[in-house]
Amino acid sequence: MTTDELLKPTEFLDYESATVRAFVSKALPEPERLTEVERAVALYYAVRDGINYEVYDADLSREGLRASSVLERGKGFCVHKSIVYAAAVRSVGVPSRIVYGDVRNHLASERLRRLVGGDVFRYHSWTSVHLEGSWLKATPVFNKMLCRLYRMRPLDFDGRSDSVYHPYDLEGRRHMEFLRDRGEFDDVPYDQVVGGIRDAHPLLFAGSHTTTSGSLMDEAAAEGGSDGGQG
Repeated sequence: MTTDELLKPTEFLDYESATVRAFVSKALPEPERLTEVERAVALYYAVRDGINYEVYDADLSREGLRASSVLERGKGFCVHKSIVYAAAVRSVGVPSRIVYGDVRNHLASERLRRLVGGDVFRYHSWTSVHLEGSWLKATPVFNKMLCRLYRMRPLDFDGRSDSVYHPYDLEGRRHMEFLRDRGEFDDVPYDQVVGGIRDAHPLLFAGSHTTTSGSLMDEAAAEGGSDGGQG
């Protein structure tokens, strides 16, 4: 697949919708004044800090995973936020793919660990973007406020090097390990991803397409910032 084909809108990367267009316009009021890298970086921070990271009460229906729907809800976890970023950068001429893999999160809260069934989360997601002739990894997932509560360093992105999870938190504790690469895709492989998450983590679901209720912010406050969120 050529990079030109990775600029097209898709079912889930619906950047031609009014909602996504408005989000991009707010983040990039004068895109013509910015380089391709500067546009990608600005949109990274808009997604990272403008959409609340929340694994609970998450909508994993086909409709709920469209970039426009995620923006309308204003929250989601790695799967949702990676979709928004992939859609947003495509809208300004940056080719993108959605990437999935399995990770071990050593700092999951007690409740989340129980719901997930351990510390391995299947189908963690990030985004791959094509800038200045190279493919880079970008992970606009944990917003600043959540990182502060969970004592994690927020991930920055400069558009010239990979932005992936730090293996340790601010206190030197093991945070994230990458265990398995599940591939890069031009659009969300819906049945594979949602079915895979549901099969691996059935207790996390309150319904067929909705995760159980809760709040990572509340859990962080209750545990004194000693634990981290899931992918």
